[in-house]
Amino acid sequence: MEKPTRLGLTLKGFVLVLVVALVAYPLLGVIGTSFASQTDIIKSPGLVLWPDHPNLDAYRTAFTGGRVTRALFVSLGVTILGTGLSLLATIGMAFGLSRRGVMGGRFFLMTALITMLFNAGVIPNFLLVKELGLYNTFAALVLPTMVSAFNLVVMRAFFMNLPEELYDAAKVDGAGDFRTLIQVVLPLSKAVVAVVGLFYAVAYWNAYFNALLYLGDNDKWPLPMVLRTFILQGQSLDGGGAAEAVAPQQAVQMAVLVIAVVPILLVYPFLQRYFTKGVLTGAVKG
Repeated sequence: MEKPTRLGLTLKGFVLVLVVALVAYPLLGVIGTSFASQTDIIKSPGLVLWPDHPNLDAYRTAFTGGRVTRALFVSLGVTILGTGLSLLATIGMAFGLSRRGVMGGRFFLMTALITMLFNAGVIPNFLLVKELGLYNTFAALVLPTMVSAFNLVVMRAFFMNLPEELYDAAKVDGAGDFRTLIQVVLPLSKAVVAVVGLFYAVAYWNAYFNALLYLGDNDKWPLPMVLRTFILQGQSLDGGGAAEAVAPQQAVQMAVLVIAVVPILLVYPFLQRYFTKGVLTGAVKG
């Protein structure tokens, strides 16, 4: 293998620095603006990278009235519960479909794969959720998207890559399928479980479309819906606009955005080391 030249390393370093700068600039701008005062915002034509008069007024204003706090707890609950249920369903289905000779295995696999190509549409999904009695309930945010076909394929491929001798040894020791899954397969599958769990958690945390369709009560809105109505549509957080007078509206908008981003940023570093291994290993064959 040819050793990279000094010019090549320099170009790669330059490109890397450029990409990091392009990603970091808007992030730092959002964080800086969330701490900015009215004077800082007036002086700056756009985002404030480094406020001269930093304060927490925007965050105090964001949490005034309880709307953001309530939406934050709703998003946390839906994300934690939804991720747990999705992992249970995906692990069970992927393990069953990874074993040879399972009755109807190919049919159920093809049924799951078809959902990656075809979708029933918004109106049929809405009517189905309503007829099942899930409308205006938190279950409507979890059940319709509980199993992702992509995550199912990745996890099934990972299970299929495990040595067949492990399953044979477990069977010789008298272990059934459930015990084999719990005591043999899952301890070896931490990487793919962590990656798929991260995929599900990010999807649940950022999802707003299901809330827009299936939740008629504003008090049940998750954080992405509050972001949508407050930042994109310009509605006030307290419904009357009094609370936003405490801090500049642009600073409050950025503060709510930071509140929505921080939880995922805190979780990702703990799962990042599993990311490449889990995705690549689960996508080798299948």
